[in-house]
Amino acid sequence: MDSRYLRAFIAVAERGGISAAAEHLGYAQSSLSAQLRRLESELGARLLTRTSTGAPLTDAGRRVLPYARQALELDDLMCRAAADERPRLRIGALETLASEWLPEIVTALGNGAAGDDARAEVSLAVGPRSRLYDDLDAGRLDLVFVFDNGRPAPGREDVVAHERVVLVTGPTHPLAGKPSVTDEDLLAHDFLVAELGCTSHMLFDRYGDDLMERAHIAMVTGSFGALRRLAAHGHGVALLPYLTVVRELADGDLVQLDLVTQPEPIAVQALIRPGPGPAEPALRGVLELARRHDLPSAA
Repeated sequence: MDSRYLRAFIAVAERGGISAAAEHLGYAQSSLSAQLRRLESELGARLLTRTSTGAPLTDAGRRVLPYARQALELDDLMCRAAADERPRLRIGALETLASEWLPEIVTALGNGAAGDDARAEVSLAVGPRSRLYDDLDAGRLDLVFVFDNGRPAPGREDVVAHERVVLVTGPTHPLAGKPSVTDEDLLAHDFLVAELGCTSHMLFDRYGDDLMERAHIAMVTGSFGALRRLAAHGHGVALLPYLTVVRELADGDLVQLDLVTQPEPIAVQALIRPGPGPAEPALRGVLELARRHDLPSAA
């Protein structure tokens, strides 16, 4: 079976339509449509429902999709084996982990710190949790690093590190100068979270009852960058992993509040896709290096 047909089918499945898939692959729409028809002819089943607004998968298409992805992956592995190339390891991570923690781990892997058999061609995708989960579930990523939000996640879970949680605000905030912040102090002030369901929101949900019985969220900012800037200007306080604000604390843009009741550390999770194949030694090497690599708060 021609791998181009499978690639065309997967592109339509991921982008929801033939036009968008053709643009993504750099094909003429008529050429892509012809490839899709040939694939359907070879399989003897309709894979797509062609409409004026898109091309959703049929039941047969949904059944075929995971096997199409596996077939393309095997095709890539076969080509790499024939050319004696290193296996490919596709890693995804939340932005803060990707920028502040993972570079040294990936560099160490490339330098042979986990052994010569663990060397691989590594790619790093950065994105929000929802997209990382989708990519891992769809087989586009082999390994994902996230902060544990206490909810079910795709793949096999492995805790590789723990990070302390800090309550931060701007230097002009009324609580910034207090030597010790109590639950009652916090009741009079507003909390910021980046987005509902994100790490900052999860920490508020998980530890809020322990810290302040009647605290509430005042603003959902849409991004960690906006959250940090708003907090730095004294618009509220936020519970965050130390790693996400280490630079701002060092520069004095944010200050850490000294809580009477300290929240427990948060876990850094590795989510592993089953069956990475030839990349398994590299994946194990990354996990080993991740467990040995200190987060900034532990330095």
